[in-house]
Amino acid sequence: MALAGLSLAVACDTQQDRAAAPAEPAVQAEGRVDVLARFLALEPAGPEDSVVAEVGTTVIYASDVRREIAARSLHDHPANVAPSDPVFQQVLSELTEQRLLALEALRRGMDRDIEARRRLAAAEERILGNILVETVVANSITDEAIERIYQEQNRLAPRLEEVRASHILVTTREEAEEVARLLAEGEDFAQLARQVSQDPGTRLDGGDLGYFTRDGMVQAFSRQAFATETGETSEPFQTDYGWHVLRVTDRRVQPRPGLESLRGNIVRFLTLEGIQTLLDTVRQTYPVTRSGVPAPSQIRAPGPVPPGDPEDSGEEEPDDMDADEADAPGEMPQR
Repeated sequence: MALAGLSLAVACDTQQDRAAAPAEPAVQAEGRVDVLARFLALEPAGPEDSVVAEVGTTVIYASDVRREIAARSLHDHPANVAPSDPVFQQVLSELTEQRLLALEALRRGMDRDIEARRRLAAAEERILGNILVETVVANSITDEAIERIYQEQNRLAPRLEEVRASHILVTTREEAEEVARLLAEGEDFAQLARQVSQDPGTRLDGGDLGYFTRDGMVQAFSRQAFATETGETSEPFQTDYGWHVLRVTDRRVQPRPGLESLRGNIVRFLTLEGIQTLLDTVRQTYPVTRSGVPAPSQIRAPGPVPPGDPEDSGEEEPDDMDADEADAPGEMPQR
């Protein structure tokens, strides 16, 4: 009984000590991860930054809310979200609750737990690494760098021949021959296409397929289109879709894409290239020794593929292809 009474007395003393503990722990408590000090020491991000909430003796700034909005892609222009915006208020409520829970965890001494210390260290490591990458990559992605990659790709990329053609699609050879006869007698191609063509994707456009390369259509169609002179009408020919009569209306060398259409791909390429260069540099500064099983022979992913370059699929095409497979059509483009 004496032992039980002693245990009960100790428990009561412990509860009294906890009840007497301050709402927020001392910042310099021995052996503590100084997380609260970081909360208290936060400064505004700039002269226009303002305090939008006070949680205990800590504060949350408008910049904290907008950073979270940007990280979660909750607004197209997170830097301009007003405090009165519902998105701002929702995120502020979430950050306030997060701060409350963190302060209570500190009050309970949970930051002294070895697992908590490891997780805090891992989170800080990840965030610091991300900040380094963001800073280095942002400094490398300039308008001059984007223009340089764009010009290099324009210089290296092949410019293919394109034709522009219109076609009329029917079911039988007899129908196609009748279409060819009417065209030879002067019937308007576009009007006839609207009347009889069975291609719903082009019929209302007078059969116009726009510009395409040799690989842009099924093989039998491309072969006939590129063999027909500009302004000429083909003889009826067959594909898996039916019988066609086509007219080539123009020929050109494929125009180069504009800078803006490639900007996204170029930025992604420069981002991957910047990360790889950064990793190569820091590996020379900090030696790495791996223990345990040997590292894979190819520990790093392949380098970034320049925008516009085809990626190697790793599969070889068979040497002997059946004639049927060689002529197998793809799909006609849909308007």
